[in-house]
Amino acid sequence: MSILAYCMLGTKPVNRRARRQESRVQRIERPKSLTELVADELRAEIVSGALDMGSALSEAGIARRLEVSRTPVREAFMRLEIEGLVRTEPQRGTFVFTLTEQQLMDICDVRVALEVAALRSSAARNPGSLNHALAEVVEAMTRLRKAGDDAGYLAEDTRFHQLFFDCADNTFLNDAYQTIASKMAALRNRLGGHPDHMAKSYREHARIAEQVAEGNVDAAVETLVRHIGRKEGSYWELAASQDAVRRKDQG
Repeated sequence: MSILAYCMLGTKPVNRRARRQESRVQRIERPKSLTELVADELRAEIVSGALDMGSALSEAGIARRLEVSRTPVREAFMRLEIEGLVRTEPQRGTFVFTLTEQQLMDICDVRVALEVAALRSSAARNPGSLNHALAEVVEAMTRLRKAGDDAGYLAEDTRFHQLFFDCADNTFLNDAYQTIASKMAALRNRLGGHPDHMAKSYREHARIAEQVAEGNVDAAVETLVRHIGRKEGSYWELAASQDAVRRKDQG
């Protein structure tokens, strides 16, 4: 089913009472616009790795594929650029994001600031919910590692970090995190086959959950900072490879 067809569902006439009831429901659950649906689709393709880092995005081609006009595609590009998932270059076009090593350092600095604040806030406001949720994710990570399900494990990795914000009860903090969350998820999903990433990641997540359960928030913060700021391994190798490709293209 095309995105346009999805939007056209449920358009048959209704009586006045039903229309009033539908209006009340729609104020609660507003149907997504074409722009939002296109942005959701492209975001999912970038995060999953279906679209390669640095690849060109054709406005006309995407419009044909999703059976929409070019306007919602253009508007979706603008939304994804705010999230850092695409970049637009004058006279060249729109491309899936890439990261230099310096940009990776910068985004890790932002992650540390936001995630430490969220962890402390969630541990203070909702310690029971946070402890239970983290333990649940680590249990899922254990099961998925044994099954060799890299994609499932990486999805739980993303969920683990989001839990700090879900339990913090701070909308502004969560909104700030969402500006980098999709980019970090995209990076994680490109590391599924890395020999060391999963083992190190698992140990650190399990340790953070254990320290939170013990009520030792300061220790959990220290582990989290090391986990995010470790300047070696898979993220840095990925950034270095992107730097090399960029220099080759420019040379």
